[in-house]
Amino acid sequence: MASLKTFLEQNKYLKIPLVLTSTNHLEVGVSLNGVNGRFIVDTGASNTCVGFDKTIFFRLNSEVSEIKAAGAGASNMETLLSTMNTLNIGTWSARKMKIVLFDLGHVNEALLAHDAQPVDGIIGADILRKSRAVIDYQKCCMYLKKQR
Repeated sequence: MASLKTFLEQNKYLKIPLVLTSTNHLEVGVSLNGVNGRFIVDTGASNTCVGFDKTIFFRLNSEVSEIKAAGAGASNMETLLSTMNTLNIGTWSARKMKIVLFDLGHVNEALLAHDAQPVDGIIGADILRKSRAVIDYQKCCMYLKKQR
């Protein structure tokens, strides 16, 4: 029987290393519009998000959004929407990506309170579904299906 890694690589998946943080979050390096950042992989987040404070840093355009963000400890937060972004996770790439912008202060405060580093954003279910992600918690990596 083939290993998970062999099976996924034979089916055109790309292996992406993850870092397990002191808070048990999975962190991944991301390039958004050519700018490198640190993101948490969050299977419970519906959308990929970036903090308002990183709008210029990641060269994001933005427009008013009807989406209201909610998460652990916060709800009904105002958001903006950025479209037409290029996102790279390792060698996996997607164009014309939508990114939700909102206040990540509560997320980073919680990380800092546990001696973890703040993050620039969150990889959400939109990317995980698009890439048909498979997360290997034992090996601390994820596999993303190559785009056509």
